[in-house]
Amino acid sequence: MELAHYSDHAVRLVNTEEPARSKDSLVSVEAVRELFGASAQAARRATDADVTRFRSVRTRLRAIFTAADEGDETQAVDLLNSLLLEFPVSPQISGHDHRDEDGRPKWHMHLADHPSNATSGYAAIAAMGLAFHLTEYGVDRLGLCQAPPCRNAYLDTSTNRSRRYCSDRCATRANVAAYRARKRLETDRSDSTGLTAENAQEAIPRTDR
Repeated sequence: MELAHYSDHAVRLVNTEEPARSKDSLVSVEAVRELFGASAQAARRATDADVTRFRSVRTRLRAIFTAADEGDETQAVDLLNSLLLEFPVSPQISGHDHRDEDGRPKWHMHLADHPSNATSGYAAIAAMGLAFHLTEYGVDRLGLCQAPPCRNAYLDTSTNRSRRYCSDRCATRANVAAYRARKRLETDRSDSTGLTAENAQEAIPRTDR
């Protein structure tokens, strides 16, 4: 569904914090404005007060991803519904800024917010986008990166629902860690028996037939 792309707003906000690494990039009004991306007009509404408000919404959005990651679909939906009720939007048809080759408007669905502040506007778009993504693809398509200590949020759009990491970098790091863990296990087993793979056969007693 076209409106599902608004769910990226939720991912961007959640990933401004890395709890396991004690990192938080959401520390200034400039950081808040960067989250809006191309929506420069909406970003201009941001003030210092929005930093705290954005952090509060971020906590609630991460709770949705955590519930989904743990397989608690009902909890994820309930948490998302509470955001939708608190931060409503109005779907509208738009097209005045997009024209086809014949100069006619390229009509598309747009989410119009009615915010009292920048946080309300951003939260409304993020929650509605996440709702469209969830209902279109399933709750299990909302995940948290499985490469410790990273717990960044991601949206799984793979054809076989196989995504487990937020990025190729984390996937590579997890694969390398798994490989090293297997090698350590093999070494520990060899040390415990005093045998190597090459001389294990020589240690087997021979019997005459």
